[in-house]
Amino acid sequence: MNHEPTTMKTRTIYNCQNCGYQSPKWLGRCPDCGNWNTFAEEDYAPPAAGKSKERTALYKDEPVLLRDVQIKDAHRIKTGIAELDRVLGGGIVPGSVVLVGGDPGIGKSTISLQVSSQLTALGKTVLYVSGEESVAQTKLRAKRLGQAESGNLYIVNQTDLSFIMEHIRKLKPDAVIIDSIQVMFEPSIGSSAGSVSQVRECAGMLTQLAKTTNTSLFIIGHVTKEGTLAGPRVLEHIVDTVLYFEGDRFSVYRILRAVKNRFGSTNEIGVFEMHQEGLREVLNPSEIFLSERPTDVSGSVVVSVLEGSRPLLVEIQALVSKSSFGYARRRSQGFDFNRLSLLVAVLEKRIGLHLEAEDIFVNVAGGIKIEDPAADLGVAVAVASAFREHMVVPQTAILGEVGLAGEVRSISQAAIRINEAAKLGFKHCILPANNYKHFQDKPQGIELLPVSTLKEALDVALRR
Repeated sequence: MNHEPTTMKTRTIYNCQNCGYQSPKWLGRCPDCGNWNTFAEEDYAPPAAGKSKERTALYKDEPVLLRDVQIKDAHRIKTGIAELDRVLGGGIVPGSVVLVGGDPGIGKSTISLQVSSQLTALGKTVLYVSGEESVAQTKLRAKRLGQAESGNLYIVNQTDLSFIMEHIRKLKPDAVIIDSIQVMFEPSIGSSAGSVSQVRECAGMLTQLAKTTNTSLFIIGHVTKEGTLAGPRVLEHIVDTVLYFEGDRFSVYRILRAVKNRFGSTNEIGVFEMHQEGLREVLNPSEIFLSERPTDVSGSVVVSVLEGSRPLLVEIQALVSKSSFGYARRRSQGFDFNRLSLLVAVLEKRIGLHLEAEDIFVNVAGGIKIEDPAADLGVAVAVASAFREHMVVPQTAILGEVGLAGEVRSISQAAIRINEAAKLGFKHCILPANNYKHFQDKPQGIELLPVSTLKEALDVALRR
């Protein structure tokens, strides 16, 4: 007796676009992540039994004893782009999954195409999956970047995940670029492309395929207006590495930062400069960030901050002006606002500066975001310099963390920070006295000026 297959009924569910929580009815607030107005209606159809068995057979693996696992020496693949290799932890790990996020037009697709070209030049096979551009449009972009004649670089315009996985199994590439995950869809899922279910499922299936075939996978992701990756937060947990492009897209400088890295440090950054031919590496960011620094104005201070193992010299600018609205404003760009408020309070209480009726603006030149506490003393000196209209002693770098009692606390790795300042021609460096005591070999060509309190630092930095 023949029975016709039962048709799976499609039903409507509501998915939280932030965390992926599912509900049979619409909710104003997600009970899982607590965000408001994040539920979107989606169609859901349970996957067919045959499809589930097919996926299970594809990824089937047996448990083994840990002591019996054989480890192969997997050498990292150098991309030929030193700044990117530094952020990745030394190169691409075979079988790793890298998620690249950033604002539109900031350079995600550009660097992906450049990486593809560099890998093919090393004899690797790369598959570039373009879901947002046709093959002809991708070729035009590659031609503009001077990479149209790359070797084993395959291009396909496809958004159906089943076809993409079939291409990967057929070509067996060393690396795959997915541009972008928000336009990919799995046919067995009833919801539209870009939904929480589609993004989560597509990313999970691609990651599983990358692990089982030892294929390196780069996934490009869109970001929301808040600057976070679009889709569920579980997307960041699935992948091995998460990279963010920072910087104003109207500026020529881009900063690539790792916020998650299972194979390296998350403190490293890569600095690039956008040109018509693509992204170029900035090998000496300190010199670039200080190239337009004014030398005859108050409120300008140079500090040395650490980004991973790399010291960067950046300029901090402060502007202090009389408030005309009765309520003093405090604004900071690239520096934590709460930390600025704390330093202003210390200047008022411990130094006696009358800043309660002054508007205070602090800016870190070059689009850098500073989290290093070693910049505290530089910010405090810049605000005091702008308020008193006294210039900081020329060719002086300032280092130190400021406490609530007005004391200057020691910082980490002071030697490499000072050496970087000496390389760029700075003649003086104000640093915590405790760091000065522990110096074994004083650097040549730069005068070290130890201070114990904020008052001492201001007396040294603003002497006339």
